[in-house]
Amino acid sequence: MADIQAKIDDLRSQAEAAIAGASSVEALEELRVRYLGRKAELTQILRGIGELAPEERGPVGQAANAARQALEALLERRRSELEADQLERGLAAEAIDVTLPGSPAVPVGSPNLLIRTQREIEDIFCGLGYRVMEGPEVELDYYNFTALNHPPGHPARMAQDTFYVDPATLDPELRLVPAPTLPGEVVDGDPLPPGPEDVVLRTHTSPMQVRAMEAQEPPIFIVVPGRCYRSDPFDATHSPIFHQVEGLAVSETITLADLKGTLDEFARAMFGPERRSRFRPGFFPFTEPSVEVDVSCFRCGGTGELPDGSRDSICKGTGWIEILGSGMVDPNVFGFVKANGYDPDAIQGFAFGMGIDRIAMLKYGVTDLRKFFENDVRVLGQFR
Repeated sequence: MADIQAKIDDLRSQAEAAIAGASSVEALEELRVRYLGRKAELTQILRGIGELAPEERGPVGQAANAARQALEALLERRRSELEADQLERGLAAEAIDVTLPGSPAVPVGSPNLLIRTQREIEDIFCGLGYRVMEGPEVELDYYNFTALNHPPGHPARMAQDTFYVDPATLDPELRLVPAPTLPGEVVDGDPLPPGPEDVVLRTHTSPMQVRAMEAQEPPIFIVVPGRCYRSDPFDATHSPIFHQVEGLAVSETITLADLKGTLDEFARAMFGPERRSRFRPGFFPFTEPSVEVDVSCFRCGGTGELPDGSRDSICKGTGWIEILGSGMVDPNVFGFVKANGYDPDAIQGFAFGMGIDRIAMLKYGVTDLRKFFENDVRVLGQFR
């Protein structure tokens, strides 16, 4: 019996040392099979207790069971330690910083389609050698109307079309600015603005034509994007706030043919390489002659019909879509900046203006102008 108990103590010591040194759950499982499995020595001792003398069975069985229970408890504790360590190492190796962007990074937002279209237009004209300029949205009547050849009483000056700024709301220092005058004009009375008709929310970005020519001698090639304001309803095709790009090119040799070539290139760059443009007679106070510009329809290819034979609703069956107004700069406009080197008898140029909202609606198939202003994330995300 002493030999058997010594054997049990020896097996228990070996197993405890091996279990304590196990480095993985897999190694621990191998030790369990070796020391507690069906073919293990300790298991064989327990099975052979019945063959021992009656007085030996109790002490041997008690020692063997104590050893087995101790090893099982030790195995369980070591298993828990190893699994916890394995989990901790796994978490450390697979740690994710949730404050970092995803992979691939998901944009946190996207430009409004109007801004995207404005940037496209700017890029096209920058490629043609134009410079992008910006101007004030609160403008003097002189630059918005007078210097652009809008005579007194012109319908565009009426309050039903234009937002006027009450001079009482302006900075007192601004109210001391002398009023610009026509060449040779003598003005009596208080400094500008004596009345609300003298300061407006600009109705177009065209005032920068005169401001730019005041600041720079010819030649000049500029485009002027920005917000404009008119007293219009807010519906599917109108808005009191809209966006426009004005263009101006002035030199000694500019002709209407240069305007045609410029707008042809713009139409191809914006709407596709197969596009063509055409001129129709028009009228604008600050250009003479004036022309309306159409581009060949990019949906029906200029035929006016869709593949199924139905009438194209975009071009209304004509094969052409109106996109902007333009013309040669009226000599009267140059008269306001003659002292800056713009002698109407020596130089000439062209100007054009287009609605960014309309260009975006046509190119991207937006049927309701209000979609640009509602901040619906479905619309914003659609044109990432």
